[in-house]
Amino acid sequence: MTTRIAFAEQTIPAWKRAVLKIGSSLLAGDGGLSPRHAVHLAAFVHACRAQGREVVIVSSGAVAAGRAMLHAAPRPGAAMAERQALAALGQAKLMAFWQGLFAQPVAQVLLTHDDVRNRRRYLNARATLQELLRCGALPIVNENDTVSVDELKLGDNDTLGAIVAALIDADVLFIATDIDGLYDRDPRANVDARPMQTVVAPGDDILAMAGGAGSAVGTGGMRTKILAAQRAGAAGIDTVLFNGTRAAVAHALGEDRLTGTRLVAGRSRIAARKHWLRHAPVEPGAAIVIDAGAAAALTGKGASLLPIGVADARGEFRRGDLVEIVRADAAHAAPVARGVTQYSAADIRRIARRRSQDIESVLGYNYGDTIVHRDDLSLHAANAQEPQDV
Repeated sequence: MTTRIAFAEQTIPAWKRAVLKIGSSLLAGDGGLSPRHAVHLAAFVHACRAQGREVVIVSSGAVAAGRAMLHAAPRPGAAMAERQALAALGQAKLMAFWQGLFAQPVAQVLLTHDDVRNRRRYLNARATLQELLRCGALPIVNENDTVSVDELKLGDNDTLGAIVAALIDADVLFIATDIDGLYDRDPRANVDARPMQTVVAPGDDILAMAGGAGSAVGTGGMRTKILAAQRAGAAGIDTVLFNGTRAAVAHALGEDRLTGTRLVAGRSRIAARKHWLRHAPVEPGAAIVIDAGAAAALTGKGASLLPIGVADARGEFRRGDLVEIVRADAAHAAPVARGVTQYSAADIRRIARRRSQDIESVLGYNYGDTIVHRDDLSLHAANAQEPQDV
């Protein structure tokens, strides 16, 4: 009998924040959700959190959980409405399932693609997830299948995992699947399929190797995982594929030892973020005007932009827009930086020259202490002391 070529163990780089995507095939069992594989994936998350690392779970399984609650046969012509109803029924079951595996509170976060396409909603979603991590909760993310018709039809939580990884500035995206990793051909049909241990910047040639869906329960296959890795890679985030049915693999992963495939991003996470900030189009005429002290803090100290250093706002822009940051004095008219603003132009005019602690008393709300956070800011080349990436 021919034995399939096995993956060798490799070490993955240390990380601080990750997204773990878990598909339906690893959660479904007779009569609904099964803890058979989920228990050792939960143990992996426990081990990571004990080391001071942060994990967000992207979990499928709501439709499978809802289906187990109903015994009626599917109605012809109502497939989409039925799946939406099953998702609505199953979400509560899915959250109870995960809460039963963790001591700390789990938090449900339902997203649609609109939440990440709209910059204001994107920032709100990011702020919520970051606050949940800060307070020690475990976010469980899923698509809002009950109302997201197109997303439910596509059924691609691999892509959602990549979106969430970029949303929270994760270091790595873990995708738990039911095979050992990526092979150069379908291992189910070819016993001589060769494992692909490490792939740098996976391109169309790697995508062409990927097959269709591998499970009757899940709706994604290896192709969607490669597409997700490409999307994560564009944000400078590595992707790791591993067999979520094997407890020993999950245990070793908690010690940064991988038996599976590592898909390496073509550039670093920071470089990818800075590249976007430097080259994405800004709102025409939109600018935040700062004083000399704020300019010095941005260029010389790596600081965030605070309202105390803001003199004015030019043009009209909204929270989440990318805008130029310029000096107030005419002698230094060249832009200092550009960044994603946490406040609209109208809000900035009201809180300019104020201290951060005064924001809420002036506006009646606040989105944080900074006008532009350092992570959302890139200095122009003449001022930059950070590595340039074009």
